[in-house]
Amino acid sequence: MSAGSAFRAAVEARDVAAMQACLAPDVVFRSPVAHKPYLGKAITGAILANVIEVLEEFRYLRELSDEHGHALVFEATVDGLDITGCDFLVLDDDGLISDFMVMVRPLRAAQALAEQMGARFDAIVALASEAT
Repeated sequence: MSAGSAFRAAVEARDVAAMQACLAPDVVFRSPVAHKPYLGKAITGAILANVIEVLEEFRYLRELSDEHGHALVFEATVDGLDITGCDFLVLDDDGLISDFMVMVRPLRAAQALAEQMGARFDAIVALASEAT
């Protein structure tokens, strides 16, 4: 099973450890609501552990892949708003996720996601520092 498919299975099972196992140590996480990317497995894992709590009724709709990676299209709700997005996963030579970019729509739902994740950011940073 590829890292993209393994990641999808881990998310669907809400298994944070399995999600983190799919990440390369030097993964770059590109958030849909933050200007700068986050670098490293610890912070990316902490973000993912929190976002699966913020995005309710999360479900992947489809998976597209080629030799460079995967695109996982999803739907969920945040603060009662429907949100649609896509996880773009680039894999390294070891088959681990080295670049993880998320895009979401519509704007109001993206703003609600930003508010929810922003409220958790101190806890996310603390969780990441525990992992390093």
